[in-house]
Amino acid sequence: MADATQSPPAVLVREVPAAGGFLVGIATLNVEKALNSLTLDMIRALDAAIIRWAADPKIACVVLDGAGSRAFCAGADVRSLRSAILAHQGPGPIPQAAAFFGEEYRLDYRIHTYPKPIMVWGSGIVMGGGLGLLVGASHRVVTETSRIAMPEINIGLFPDVGGSWFLPRMPGRVGLFLGLTAAPLNGSDALAVGLGDYFLRSSDRDAVMEGLASIAWTDSGAANRIALSKMLRHFAARATDAKPESNVRKHEDTIARMTDGDTLAEVVATIAAYDGDDAWLRGAATALAGGSPTTFALIWELWQRAKRMSLAEVFQVELIVALQCCEHPDFVEGVRARLVDKDNQAQWTPPTLDRMTEAWVAEHFAAPWEAWRGRPHPLADLSA
Repeated sequence: MADATQSPPAVLVREVPAAGGFLVGIATLNVEKALNSLTLDMIRALDAAIIRWAADPKIACVVLDGAGSRAFCAGADVRSLRSAILAHQGPGPIPQAAAFFGEEYRLDYRIHTYPKPIMVWGSGIVMGGGLGLLVGASHRVVTETSRIAMPEINIGLFPDVGGSWFLPRMPGRVGLFLGLTAAPLNGSDALAVGLGDYFLRSSDRDAVMEGLASIAWTDSGAANRIALSKMLRHFAARATDAKPESNVRKHEDTIARMTDGDTLAEVVATIAAYDGDDAWLRGAATALAGGSPTTFALIWELWQRAKRMSLAEVFQVELIVALQCCEHPDFVEGVRARLVDKDNQAQWTPPTLDRMTEAWVAEHFAAPWEAWRGRPHPLADLSA
């Protein structure tokens, strides 16, 4: 007999019968009270499921969603990660950090390169690690409740999970603006910047899930992608009047002007100087004013470097930078100020951008493998 007091699994994995004897694999992030924030165990459960489904000829399509209506995924459980960093003793990378970021990025890369259609229901909050799960999927659904952001400036990290790949590929310098300001995106914004494919009503979630069972699936991944797209377009056609105004499109000229600088200091100063009446732009300027100068410098450096990198190379470099962030002070301090003590009074190192040095930034790109006795890069096997 099952223990009635046992906690439900953090990831619910199930296979739903569909037409033609095929199955739809559904993985639901199931930590609603924590806004479905990712832990290492959840990452491992997700990865194991999609690996198994990729090899199963009966699985025609994969779906990732989140329990409840408030969030698909609010990002990583960075408070637990901070605790592991503080408890770590001795030289070398923190094992928990290496495992978390390495396995998270491997999962994200797997989603980007998956042979079968993957639909992500990106309704509610989609931030940080949640965006990493969404952005690589073949079918990315957003709704009128979607609130998407990369808020790493607040915690001294950087827009990772492939952010160095997808931010520079947004129109103009919109991605640079979003990284530096953590400005939230709605569903219409997601379509505008290439983070979403279909805008649906959140109330159609059950109907979409039911519709998956009636699609005429085949054993062709390409044909199944087309069939899934056709169904989602049907739902999207009746959701057009629910679309909010896109802040990105509304302010594209202002964003272009704010980010049209030759140096990081110039761009940051221009954004911070905004004194207009628009609430979205004011919020962006305010967030930037309180953000980590080191994060700004990392965003700027990755913006330059990643344009010439493959997706695999981006994840490989991001892992180095993420582990170095764990060994430098701003990440621990940012999580403390934002999520532990919640005083929002982070003491950044260095405290201002004008005290940033090239050597400090370079430290964040130095691979720590020597401390691991010559081990190869954990993501070296990712194909270019």
